[in-house]
Amino acid sequence: MIDRFTSTLGDCAGDPLDECVHASRLLGGDPSLVLHGGGNTSVKAAWNDITGEVVDALYVKGSGWDLATIERAGFAPLPLARMRALLSLEQLSDPDMMRELSAARLDPAAPQPSVEALLHAFIPHVSVLHSHADVILTLTNLADGAEQIATLYGERVVVVPYVMPGFDLAREVARRWDAEAHDATVGMVLLNHGLFTFGASAAEAYARHTELINAAEAHLSTLPAASVASAGAALAAGTPDACSIAIADLRRTLSLVAARPMIVTRDATPATRAFTSRGDLADVATRGPITPDHVIRTKPIPLVGRNVEGYAGRYAEYFQRHQSRSRTEVTMLDPAPRVVLDRELGMLTAGVQAKDAAIAADIYRHTMAVISTCEDRLGGWVPLTEDHLFDMEYWDLEQAKLRLGGAPPPLAGQIAVVTGAASGIGRACAATLLARGAAVLGLDVSHEVERSFSGPAWLGLRVDVTDADAHRSALDAGIDRFGGVDIAVIAAGIFGASVPIAALDGAQWRRVMAVNVDAVAEAFTQLHPFLARSPVGGRVVLIGSKNVRAPGVGAAAYSASKAAVTQLARVAALEWAADNIRVNTVHPDAVFDTGLWSDELLAERASRARMSVDAYKHRNLLEMEVTSDLVGRVVADLCGESFAATTGAQVPIDGGNERTL
Repeated sequence: MIDRFTSTLGDCAGDPLDECVHASRLLGGDPSLVLHGGGNTSVKAAWNDITGEVVDALYVKGSGWDLATIERAGFAPLPLARMRALLSLEQLSDPDMMRELSAARLDPAAPQPSVEALLHAFIPHVSVLHSHADVILTLTNLADGAEQIATLYGERVVVVPYVMPGFDLAREVARRWDAEAHDATVGMVLLNHGLFTFGASAAEAYARHTELINAAEAHLSTLPAASVASAGAALAAGTPDACSIAIADLRRTLSLVAARPMIVTRDATPATRAFTSRGDLADVATRGPITPDHVIRTKPIPLVGRNVEGYAGRYAEYFQRHQSRSRTEVTMLDPAPRVVLDRELGMLTAGVQAKDAAIAADIYRHTMAVISTCEDRLGGWVPLTEDHLFDMEYWDLEQAKLRLGGAPPPLAGQIAVVTGAASGIGRACAATLLARGAAVLGLDVSHEVERSFSGPAWLGLRVDVTDADAHRSALDAGIDRFGGVDIAVIAAGIFGASVPIAALDGAQWRRVMAVNVDAVAEAFTQLHPFLARSPVGGRVVLIGSKNVRAPGVGAAAYSASKAAVTQLARVAALEWAADNIRVNTVHPDAVFDTGLWSDELLAERASRARMSVDAYKHRNLLEMEVTSDLVGRVVADLCGESFAATTGAQVPIDGGNERTL
């Protein structure tokens, strides 16, 4: 245990804060201990004041920092004496506590301190580590959770009943400490919350943490395996098409109930299948979360089945039952579930952005494992009652964590499909849509598409758009990942050989038509059912060409294909308006930062025109260079609210061309 800490310590040895950072990252890197911003850590060390005075300080994890990636800057330095003085008060409201913590920061540029800063200040040890370990949550979500912990650890830990984090929890620990703590105390278990360990150094606190976790895991490993009755329902019954349609329908309803578009991601792994096929699913899944800390990500309980409106009604009743508990006036949050458990579809999680849906999924995967162990091997799953959940869900300090991210970007919750996304205009469109908050399924024949971008909002798949089955499979994968389609940008295309009509090659002609026209027609057919189910109205932008209005010599196949596909988009605009889908076309010209243009080709064309390369790039009425990024921004604008009343339009992006005016 200490060996793992020291073997990975590197150059941080000897600096208390650096060692605390190291221990924090070890904890945060293990999802069975810490998930998405959970847990907190601290160290008591000297602060050198600008006057030369040395202040005894508490360096505590700052709100909004993740233990897995935290740095020195993620810790807020606080005067230790002031923190302990605050604990002498009989009462301290949450807003007053946070104001005092904020004002007490020795560095005003430091992050806002953890809500559990006073608890860290009270514990009389140099280093303090706190996790929400799955195994501890398993043992404490039982009717006899306190007895289980006492039997396992004896007097080595202090056991504290569940209390909301903050001043009240710190005071409760202080009341128990004198009676229960002693020289052999190495940790503290907060029921339904997590584990604290402490020591004279981060290494010692970390060793104690892993020792207690290992002991609990060893205890669970001795229990007999469970035999659970299954409801026997087939998962994802029907064709992939039918499954994807069902997901899109569910996402639409979730979004309408939430009053904003939502990302919905699906998990149908074997572990999830086992859980969602339980005969007692509706019972065990709706008792509550494994810790109230998760409620702002998952809501108090999941929806079992697909009756979203029924869930929303029950959520409103829950709010009415408990709103008087709040110390301040509260407004009901949107009533849409964040976790859906369905015997056919598996687990689906929803969020305003892809990362939110991914976080809810991570949390509930751990929740399913804990519930199963408690219910099937430990005598029964007994989480906290819903009044505790309401207190946490509507606790202003928890809501503040969500507000730290600010207002969502304009396309948050929306899902785009972009073809030709690995390079040029397609890549620029994908980049702009991602930057504006959309989740993007990028398709391209190049393997580069898989790594063009990263993060939960990007899924890049290698697909030949002329392969209808491959395109269908990729679309199904995108629905599994994001839940639907709101935006389609058709950018994949090829130019073909530049030859006069008299020398046209039939195979080349058909290849250009297959990519630029036939594949687009097939994509339109496949995309329509999902665009029609968009909760915000579908949008399609086709990347056309200046050649539609002003064809070039030697470009018969390309010019004809772009003219044909432009006509296809016009018909789609006519047919799809009734489904609240708008379809527009942009016609770029002379976009030289794409795969169509090599340095050699650009130099050859500039020479033929008797111009320098720079002058050739600016040969339009506005004398400006047209870039892929500019095209991407126009495409994204067409998908936004500013063009809500525009369909069937053809927009030139060429700097002005005398041949098309």
